[in-house]
Amino acid sequence: MVVTDDIKYLGVNDHAIDLFEGMYPVPNGMAYNSYAIVDEKIAIVDTVDAEFTKQWLENVRAALGDKEPDYLIVQHMEPDHSANILHLATAYPAMMIVASAKAFSMMQNLFGTEFADRRIVVSDGDKLSLGRHKLTFIAAPMVHWPEVLMTYDSTDKVLFSADAFGKFGANDVDEEWIHEARRYYIGIVGKYGVYVQKLLKKVADLDIQAICSLHGTVLSENIGYYLNLYNIWSGYVPEENGAVIAYTSIYGNTKRAALLLAEQLKEKGCEKVIVHDLARCDMTEAVADAFRFSKLVLATTTYNAELFPFMREYISSLTERNFCNRTVALVENGGWAPIAAKLMRERMEKCKGLTFTETTVRILSALNEENYAQIAALAEELCSSAINAGVE
Repeated sequence: MVVTDDIKYLGVNDHAIDLFEGMYPVPNGMAYNSYAIVDEKIAIVDTVDAEFTKQWLENVRAALGDKEPDYLIVQHMEPDHSANILHLATAYPAMMIVASAKAFSMMQNLFGTEFADRRIVVSDGDKLSLGRHKLTFIAAPMVHWPEVLMTYDSTDKVLFSADAFGKFGANDVDEEWIHEARRYYIGIVGKYGVYVQKLLKKVADLDIQAICSLHGTVLSENIGYYLNLYNIWSGYVPEENGAVIAYTSIYGNTKRAALLLAEQLKEKGCEKVIVHDLARCDMTEAVADAFRFSKLVLATTTYNAELFPFMREYISSLTERNFCNRTVALVENGGWAPIAAKLMRERMEKCKGLTFTETTVRILSALNEENYAQIAALAEELCSSAINAGVE
């Protein structure tokens, strides 16, 4: 991967992994990115996962030849990026380590040392000259860990963005950036939108010609597009007008209601409609879609005087990521004591800026004529409601 003449890519691709962070399916693997800025002095930016120590050290040696790095810049201490700090420090004993104070505290936890004799503690606005390349450090706490620094190279106009602007998927797989970047952002960074907004204000006046994240491809064209998407996602406004129908179904009746509603919405020409069976789909994708679109329909059964477990998990995933500013509709089913709509609403009411539809579909085991009328009324109401999306 080419960054610039002086910035070399050192990262690796992981195709052995099936679940990132133990929960996010990654059918196309993961990339762990690392970079070298080669100037009068040389800086390595971050390391990679522990499974790739040998390959990564070979990448470093291949990029530098007989030269040795003067600095290791540590932007983020999650183990998939920090695991090889000690290995690199051992291989190059004269190399200094540059990081935030919090990062050095985390190194003590991981490696049993804070590298007291070779550390350079930096904070927001501090600078480091490599010769021609002038680096400025940007504190980005809680994007998405407290120690995070980003690094701006004003010479080549490159923002090294830590985990921000990353995506799922290895770099040797050709796939559209936005889908896996959205799923990555909503799942991993989404809770911390207020901190992303602060970061975007900090970098607003920088001339950024490329973004080098710790996951995914180097972004070097149409930078405004990526910055705008992060502004939308972190502002918790819908990205597109459309509806997500997320359902669980035991004997198929709630599923029939969900599919009938989807069909009627499409017949009425109502934007995009996405349907997720929460018991079988990729839950992380269903969560990302809820943040992507302007309307959400939750359809489930009463189960053990509670919500069906997959719906409980789904709503929890939404609320802990600050789901808000959407239209929400409820469909419940229950053979003898349906309370699912009440329970879903109670859980969702902690979210800000939600508008609940007047129509709630209440099924008593099987669909009847009243339910068909309710579904038709709900389709009409959803199609008439409008929330302005951030991207048309």
